[in-house]
Amino acid sequence: MDTRWRQASRILAIRLDSLGDVLLTTPAIHAIKKTLPRAHLTLLASPIGAQVGRLCPDVDDVIVYNASWMDPHRLLPQDSDREMSAIRALKERSFGGAIIFTTYRQSPLPTAYLCYLADIPLRLGGTADGAGSLLTTRHKLPPDPLHEVERGLNLVAAIGVVTNETDLVLHVGQDDVDLIRSELSRRGVDDASPVAIVHPGCNFQARTYPWRSYVGVADLLVERLGCQVVFTGSPDERPLINTIRSWMKQDAISLAGETDLKCLAALIKAADIVVTNNTGPAHVAAAMKTPVVVLFALTNPPWQWGPWMVRHRLLNKPVPCSYCYNRTCPTGHECLALVTPDEVVAAARELLDESAGLREERC
Repeated sequence: MDTRWRQASRILAIRLDSLGDVLLTTPAIHAIKKTLPRAHLTLLASPIGAQVGRLCPDVDDVIVYNASWMDPHRLLPQDSDREMSAIRALKERSFGGAIIFTTYRQSPLPTAYLCYLADIPLRLGGTADGAGSLLTTRHKLPPDPLHEVERGLNLVAAIGVVTNETDLVLHVGQDDVDLIRSELSRRGVDDASPVAIVHPGCNFQARTYPWRSYVGVADLLVERLGCQVVFTGSPDERPLINTIRSWMKQDAISLAGETDLKCLAALIKAADIVVTNNTGPAHVAAAMKTPVVVLFALTNPPWQWGPWMVRHRLLNKPVPCSYCYNRTCPTGHECLALVTPDEVVAAARELLDESAGLREERC
């Protein structure tokens, strides 16, 4: 390892996009803490991504920052004071080094410039672009496609940061799980039959399984598998979930808008299976080791963004426009729309049967 990194007393890890992206970075963050245990490790993240840092025991501190170059819906006001404030906040912390995590479609250079202006002397990022002196270590990632977890680990390995512990890191205590079980019991959910978490929302339309199909999935989970269905979602997704429930023939409860990340993670840990789109809760399920069925739109390659180290099923249909990276589907959404509720529930049955088999083996 470069002795300058080993001597740095304050390290800044940066991941500025969504909750799932930050969660997939936690193995690399763990590697930093394991390799540099005496360093104070701070996470710079978006408001939604910062939630992961607060539940990651490897992170000592979290700074929230909304970056204009991570604003896909262009909702942030044009306000340079936001960046100036971020620079001042970083400068005050006197960081010795910054590690900039990005997807292969993102450039680390805007973030590197922010760190340069904040006088952070060591700056690591992965890019093939000419970075000049913005990056003190410009790492060229392998040409072969890597899972996002592997990409983060490969980046930090460039400065000698390594670990053999590659699980996603999201700490939820037993007290949190017991509390959510008590809440479920209060709402009529018991231990007599499997609990299925259904999370039908997603920030991007192109990754979202049709709501009418979710109606069929939820009904069949009850009818065929005897599941107790619990819907989750953000406050903005309440109308979607209310619509799905109003069309269902079976009963289901909703906790939409009632769970922060810790509560959601505890709920997923207490559940038997999760059904969702390619979105944050799929990775929360992976962190909690709860089997998950993912309606995985082929906007993104599954080998880069699929659930990490958890039993799962990815469902989609092959289409000629695969890996389009569109946020809104310009065609018929065939990669997801052609997946039937019967297929989804069959996948859920397989995972539940596997879980039962594993329990029998342990007994």
